[in-house]
Amino acid sequence: MIRIGLIGYGYWGPNLARNFAETEDCQVARIADFRPERLAQALRRHPAAGVTTDPQELLRNPDIDAIAIATPVATHFDLAMAALAAGKHIFVEKPVTTTSDEAARLIEEADRRGLTFMVDHTFLYTPAVRRIRELCDKGALGSLYYYDAVRVNLGLFQHDINVLWDLAVHDLSIMDFLLPESPCAVSATGVRHVADRGEDIAYLTLFFPSSLIAHIHVNWLAPVKVRRTLIGGTDKMVVYDDLEASEKIKVYDKGITLNGDPATQHQMRISYRSGDAWAPHLDTREALSLEAAEFVRSISTGERPLSDGEGGLRIVKILEAASRSMAERGVPVPIEIRRREGSEFSDSIRRLKGAILEHQSGDRRRSPAHAG
Repeated sequence: MIRIGLIGYGYWGPNLARNFAETEDCQVARIADFRPERLAQALRRHPAAGVTTDPQELLRNPDIDAIAIATPVATHFDLAMAALAAGKHIFVEKPVTTTSDEAARLIEEADRRGLTFMVDHTFLYTPAVRRIRELCDKGALGSLYYYDAVRVNLGLFQHDINVLWDLAVHDLSIMDFLLPESPCAVSATGVRHVADRGEDIAYLTLFFPSSLIAHIHVNWLAPVKVRRTLIGGTDKMVVYDDLEASEKIKVYDKGITLNGDPATQHQMRISYRSGDAWAPHLDTREALSLEAAEFVRSISTGERPLSDGEGGLRIVKILEAASRSMAERGVPVPIEIRRREGSEFSDSIRRLKGAILEHQSGDRRRSPAHAG
């Protein structure tokens, strides 16, 4: 049984507490928050868990195996480093830290102590994103042309980070998971409209070593909520709408075909292909449930989780470069990123698929329609 201590019971903390409490071989042992009214709410929902206003109490508790951190970003590094020093595994809300140096130091400390370090990039565990990854791995989309994402709504304004570090993190982590290469430079622009707050609208363009390009638009001042991503390839194109209830992914057999001799480009002809569209079936398990189970499993087995500290570091490096570019009104800033490839990353994906299949088979066994 893995005993979790949760620091922070504000916006995201209740979701973490609920999913860890529902995870097999896991128990929410103690919850810390500075606000008594939040602790009262936590105690009503998790009466078996103790509550405290002192986070250090969780770190000193020898019965707690891991610490989940859902606090303002500026506090992540100190809390996470203190947890590692106390011998605790860590699960840190996104973005993992305010600087890439802090993220790298946490990775080094976790590795040195043999502890699990996981970052809360929840979208990597959504059925839709996992299915798109499968399509990319199978080569169903062909060579990729672009990744284009829009993530806008009215609020929630954050007091400690701008819209780039809040909303763009989601699309950057999805992009990092799906695309076969990492960006080598970024150009970003953004503006603020509220005093004493960060930028509330931002546009990012990411450049890659190949002709692949990515664009991300994030906005806290939109009159509607939009969560839509387009991914275009030579063979197929995907529209991913996270707000769609039943058909979050649609795959289109659309594109262009170049006819003629590439050596004489002026004689080439572009023809358009418009074939069928289809919506893949997606499983229904909650992404955060899979993520919580992955954290517990990684602690138990010592295997590296899919959304590990290195993934968090890559995203922070992009955000740092984008922030520098935004300060210079869009001047492209280079990015140096090393990706973890090979067996460990593939094993993480295979374990996640196994967990999904196990969940689905359990549903079939419980369903009257599949009763023998």
